[in-house]
Amino acid sequence: MSPSSSRNWLLAAVCLAALGMPLSFTGPAVVLPAVRDALGGSPVQLNWVTNAFMLSFGATLMAAGALADAYGRKRVFLLGLAVVALSASLLTLAPGIVSFDLARALQGLGSAAAFAAGTAALAQVFDGAARTRAFSLIGTSFGVGLSCGSILSGWLAESFGWQAVMLSPGAVSLAALCIAALSMHESRNPQAMGLDVPGTLSFTAALSLLTLGVLQAPDSGWGSPWVLGALAGAAAMGAVFVAIERRVAHPMLDLSLFRFPRFVGVQLLAAAPAYGFVVLLVLLPIRFVGLEGRSAIEAGAFMFALSGPILVVPTLAASLAHRFSAGAISAVGLLVCAAGLFWLSRCAPGTPLAGMVWPLLLIGAGIGLPWGLMDGLAVSVVPRERAGMASGIFNTVRVAGEGIALALVGAGLTALVTAQLGHAAAASQAAQRVTTGNLSQALALLPGIDRAGLLHAYGAAFGTLLYVLAGVTVLTAIVVFAFLRGETHAEAGAVALESTAC
Repeated sequence: MSPSSSRNWLLAAVCLAALGMPLSFTGPAVVLPAVRDALGGSPVQLNWVTNAFMLSFGATLMAAGALADAYGRKRVFLLGLAVVALSASLLTLAPGIVSFDLARALQGLGSAAAFAAGTAALAQVFDGAARTRAFSLIGTSFGVGLSCGSILSGWLAESFGWQAVMLSPGAVSLAALCIAALSMHESRNPQAMGLDVPGTLSFTAALSLLTLGVLQAPDSGWGSPWVLGALAGAAAMGAVFVAIERRVAHPMLDLSLFRFPRFVGVQLLAAAPAYGFVVLLVLLPIRFVGLEGRSAIEAGAFMFALSGPILVVPTLAASLAHRFSAGAISAVGLLVCAAGLFWLSRCAPGTPLAGMVWPLLLIGAGIGLPWGLMDGLAVSVVPRERAGMASGIFNTVRVAGEGIALALVGAGLTALVTAQLGHAAAASQAAQRVTTGNLSQALALLPGIDRAGLLHAYGAAFGTLLYVLAGVTVLTAIVVFAFLRGETHAEAGAVALESTAC
């Protein structure tokens, strides 16, 4: 196989892996009610279906990159793909929700290894404009998976059952593995220092304890010793992580990068889609399928209205970056997203697609503007020699932020539904079941409330939540503009323009 052919096949394998990752994220949200009916589980255990994947992915992304550099990018890439495929099979065979959640965490580990090693391998075989075009195809593949994942998952669920949705990322990963095994050459960094074990363990512990505390709070109460202990442990492990990274010679996270104001602005920008967009990819399918009784395919159509603009709008943002500052473009996008969130808050449960499509499109289009600039900005706001570290930090902030946002928003929605139910007996337990799409159990816990009344309470709580998210998004827009305002960012625009080309 010629070098040119070999690297093109490698690109195909990494693009397939990138296509499968959003399927691992969006699919379970569409079929969560079906998973609950098949495997049971408490509301907390059902919340871990999504959070276990996001937590393990975000917590190990930088560590996976270090392992790939030290021990071989092909080895780690193939291992990651194999783990994703294996975990997909385990999900369909899980005897209960706990083992299902553990398999989801394993899937996140495999995805982190495949993503980190695959992108690192591509950077070794492509240079200059060819490298930019290669990474553009990865971004496009991820966007296709994100935009079409809900519709595909809905069709698979309606046609073959929820197990088919769980198997789809594994099938894509197996195809990528077969291609990479034949075409990919091994590479490593001879100067790599290996894994920062203390930093990795403390960082993972901090994220895990924070997520555990937030997810457990609606069930046990924020004043529970278990919740307070988990949150205190998260703070302590976070402090330990910072102390370790300040002292080691080759840190996993170079804290000195936070001295660059524009770098801090980019990290805030990376977190913005988490609470303005990503949380809706999980909350809305649960609402549509579990509470409103829509089919999985119909829910997928709703979700395409939300995520579809990601395929188109980033190109517009990239072209605008030659004339306007990244801060201005990103701030405008976030304000548009906030307007969409506010509009969506006015849509009660049962609103037809025609009444929801415009706020959903507005949210997706608004997020699409900063989405088209973020990856280019992540490496352009720091000195060139520190671009690799900056990219790793950016992706970790983005993915870990999504996991934390999901936990916080889920807990907040549960608290708001509880408040809407007032002092009704078992209000808290009923609210937890409503927010995970289990309407029948919630009604059984509230004999004095009918379906319409419970949906009204949920709709009011959901609207209040969207008000809050819109407000936070507006605040983020102001702060991001302050950090990233200034001259036009032509370099980031050029990178982003090529990275969104199909």
